[in-house]
Amino acid sequence: MLRWLNQHRYALGVAFRRLRNQPFSSLCNILVISLSLAVPIVVAAVLDTARPVISQLPVSAEVTLYLDLSAPPEAARKISAELQRAHAEEIESLEIVTREQALQLLRSRPAWSDALAVLPDNPLPDAIVITLRQHPEIAQTTDRLSKQWRELDLVDAVQVDSAWVQRLQALLDFLGIGLWMLAMGVAVVVLATVFNTVRLQALTQREEIAIARLVGATESFVRRPFLYLGALTGLLSSVLAVTIAWAALQPLGTAINRLANSYGTELPLHLPDGVSLILAGIVVAILGSLSARWSVYRNTHF
Repeated sequence: MLRWLNQHRYALGVAFRRLRNQPFSSLCNILVISLSLAVPIVVAAVLDTARPVISQLPVSAEVTLYLDLSAPPEAARKISAELQRAHAEEIESLEIVTREQALQLLRSRPAWSDALAVLPDNPLPDAIVITLRQHPEIAQTTDRLSKQWRELDLVDAVQVDSAWVQRLQALLDFLGIGLWMLAMGVAVVVLATVFNTVRLQALTQREEIAIARLVGATESFVRRPFLYLGALTGLLSSVLAVTIAWAALQPLGTAINRLANSYGTELPLHLPDGVSLILAGIVVAILGSLSARWSVYRNTHF
């Protein structure tokens, strides 16, 4: 056991020396990987901040049915009663807004009062405002009912007032998928960068490896420092990536908060939780080690 620990301690020391002996090359490789890692960290921070805010928005859809101008006055009450009977389990509340009520509401607003004063007749139709019950499939239900209600007699138009919330949620889901694809791209960057770094290291130390083999060094003894080199490169890149992401979130958070404050809310950007960052760093280190193992296996057969 002690011998095994000494071998790994020696390999780790060799990996540190190789990083130190080529500072410019090592720094460039670490910087390339860290910049690639910082992008998904920033995106994840934005998504983690936005999702709780979106989940708190009222997503109970409000559907407004506008009747034809030629519809009789009792049409709104008849249609409302039919809808209440046919969709009692899906409708939470229903309100009729008559033409006169809508006209009085607009006249109470200074921006519309002068324009409405010159009109000879009331141009507004009767409307039925329907609030649907909240449930996980509210978007599908709203779409189905709105299409069905457009086919009703005397209904001229149907408007879904909270569809933007569903679109925003769909956008967040799309960004979440994009984040996973971005993470896969970053993994490829890590593998390619570490593979090329170890390949150059193996070719540079060609004579040293050959001499080590002549004096009885095993393949695992020769390759172990390269594996630690890949793992160290991934680990140092992860630490630098978190630092870069934290620095990038400061001005970005200020700008987003300024926008959120204009809507009366707050969106404090913060890094993902520490456990996620540590696990991500371990994964990157493992990817670096695997890439180094692959590279040293392909480039030390001489």
